[in-house]
Amino acid sequence: MVNFVGAGCGAADLITVRGARLLSEADVIIYAGSLVNPELLEYARDCCEIHNSAFMTLDEVICVMAEAERDGKKTVRLHTGDPCIYGAIREQMDRLDKLNIPYEICPGVSSFCGAAAALKAEYTLPDISQTVIITRIAGRTPVPEKESIRSLSAHGATMVVFLSAGMLEELSHELIEGGYLPESPAAIVYKASWQDEKICRCTVEKLAETAEKNGIRKTALICIGGFLGDNYSLSRLYDSAFETEFRKAKQ
Repeated sequence: MVNFVGAGCGAADLITVRGARLLSEADVIIYAGSLVNPELLEYARDCCEIHNSAFMTLDEVICVMAEAERDGKKTVRLHTGDPCIYGAIREQMDRLDKLNIPYEICPGVSSFCGAAAALKAEYTLPDISQTVIITRIAGRTPVPEKESIRSLSAHGATMVVFLSAGMLEELSHELIEGGYLPESPAAIVYKASWQDEKICRCTVEKLAETAEKNGIRKTALICIGGFLGDNYSLSRLYDSAFETEFRKAKQ
């Protein structure tokens, strides 16, 4: 059995209870060494065989999984955050299907959740935004044209941009051309929940300047939108005049 496990957004104690148990039971762990907190490997047994996938190809990862399965071992494939977001797990699962190797997925706390927690923010404020766009800017890995930053910016929704900290001049330009005002609030969250977490608040037009001033070039999420401001409406759910299934409205 192979278990794909979300490592969480950084801090070792933000892994799920199930994820920690799977790590403690694993005979083989393949972890994304460039992004996963190495402290998570402390959950592993001393006899566990550990591989850093930062130095491995897809073929090499699958080979380790296949050998472990042949030997009756339990494998954990440890991905950063939640593996369903930029985790490249589909290609691994397809290969496992062809080899008739069973697998399951254990979700994790995505870094976009960790970033909101670090910012002490709510992405979905009433009358500000009820939509969160998770995306990235096109770079070495292309993005479908219909999902370009410029196109998505037209919605004016909350946006969380992954894998783009090294392209902030272009990101700012595309955001503004797409519809965000230059003075729209933005934040750069570096390594959310890690010990060296850093939060930099700025505006859309100042993203590159702010990152340069703070020495941030990678491992950061870019958050954009009015949710970072101070104006919003209160939730109707807790309004005394709003009746719900559990509570009568008060006049």
